[in-house]
Formats: sequence, structure tokens, C-alpha cells
Amino acid sequence: MKRILVPTDFSNQAENALKVAAQIAKKHDCDIYLLHMLEMPMQEIDPLGSHSPLPEAMFFMKLTHKKFDSLTTKAYLNGIHVHELVDFQEVFKGIFHTCKKHQIDLIVMGSNGSSGLREMLIGSNTEKVVRTSETPVLVVKKEHAVFNVGHFVFASNFENESKDAFKKAINFSNLFGAKMHLLLVNTPNMFVTTEETNARMDNYTKLINSTPYSLNVYNDLSIEKGIMNFSQSIGADLIGMSTHGRQGLSHFFNGSISEDLVNHAKRPVMTFKI
Repeated sequence: MKRILVPTDFSNQAENALKVAAQIAKKHDCDIYLLHMLEMPMQEIDPLGSHSPLPEAMFFMKLTHKKFDSLTTKAYLNGIHVHELVDFQEVFKGIFHTCKKHQIDLIVMGSNGSSGLREMLIGSNTEKVVRTSETPVLVVKKEHAVFNVGHFVFASNFENESKDAFKKAINFSNLFGAKMHLLLVNTPNMFVTTEETNARMDNYTKLINSTPYSLNVYNDLSIEKGIMNFSQSIGADLIGMSTHGRQGLSHFFNGSISEDLVNHAKRPVMTFKI
């Protein structure tokens, strides 16, 4: 891993993500690509276009660079090569094109935790990025003075379609030096027998070489409650899952999330596109 993308709107939540990205970058000698989106018509911004830049566009561009200057001088970024990027598209489209152009290995995004997991994964920009990104996405909800991942929960139904995502998760688990906890949540509406569960998980464990792991089946009323309750029970540092478009998210998070679940939704979440 060499390149980490951090989208920023210069909010506290975005800086929480940047601080985590900085810790990962220092540990693994990565560059950080700091991206801010200005959602304006291109003809208002491009000096080479058919129209002169409007004063409002020039003002926001200058303000953005001023904020970059203030942010990139923070002590926690010392020694890291930070690339400053400004794009003029919708947020999720700009992130997608930036990942392709710069061959990004990981996206780290901040999210306001006040509304819990619903906002983090269903909120407009973050949800679109999580749903469409070919690049793994790490969503951070709070500040982490020290970002360590000792226990990494990978929640899945362990069908064959998620194997490639699982391989990516193994690589990141090894990168963090974490123990993986493979988790299948049994619910009344999505019950899987012991025999079928063992067969599915056995196919996945064959993909693991030296990574320490455990196999876990957790019974709960819903998938999302099971993931959060199990993660709480073992003190997990990170939750991982696979996504494949809208169906990927709806498979794990399909329906209202109760207030008690929101209280458990404070851990970072990492998604891997199938």
C-alpha cells in the first residue's frame, strides 16, 4: 500500500479521518492525497474555458488553498508527502476518478457519529462512495489518538461471491497486524444451519495462510444488531464487510436501526467491493 486518499470538507470529522490516515501513512511509508471538492460548473472555474472565472469561484478556490496551507502544516502530518487536490465534480464521482488517476490503495473518510451507523452508511456522499468504490474504504467516526487494529471482525454470509473481497480484507488485516474474526450472523429470517455454516466458512479458511483468525456464529434479531453486538462483546477495533452496489449495503443494513444499536456504532468500518 502506497497511496491513501482522504476526501476533506475541512470539518472536524474529515480531520479525524486525516489523523488516522496519517498514522497509517507513517507506519507504511505512504503518500496522502488530500482531496477537496468544489461542486461548481467547470466554465465558472477553468481559466482556459470559454468563460472567465466568476469572482465567487475564484474566492472559493483561494479559500480552499488557504485551508490546505493551514491543514498541511499540522504536526501530525510531518514527514508525510501530502498531495493537495481540488476537483469540480460531485463528491463520489470526483473520488472515483481520483482513485483511477492516482492508483489509490485506500480511501479514509470521516463521518459524523451523532446519528450512528445509519448516517455513516446511508448518508448521501459516504454511502455513494462506499457503494460504488472499487477501492477499499475505511470510515472513521471519531478521533483516534492511536489507531491500532488488534481485532478485525469480517462479517459475511460467506457465499462464493465475497471471496475476492475477503482476500482484500486478509491483506489489510495483515497490514494492521490484526486477528481476524470471521462472523456469520444467524437471524430468524436468514437462518443458516450448522452444517451449511461450517461448509461455507471452511471454503474461506482455505484462503488464509498465516493470518490468525477465529470462526464465529452469532444469533441475533437482525444482521446489523448481530454485527454490532458481537463486535462489542470482543472489543473489536474494526468491522469489515463486502459490498456489491445497492444490494451489498442492503444485505447487511436493511431497515431501521434502533437507538441502542446507534450507541454501539462507534467503531471504524471498512468496506471491500465484490
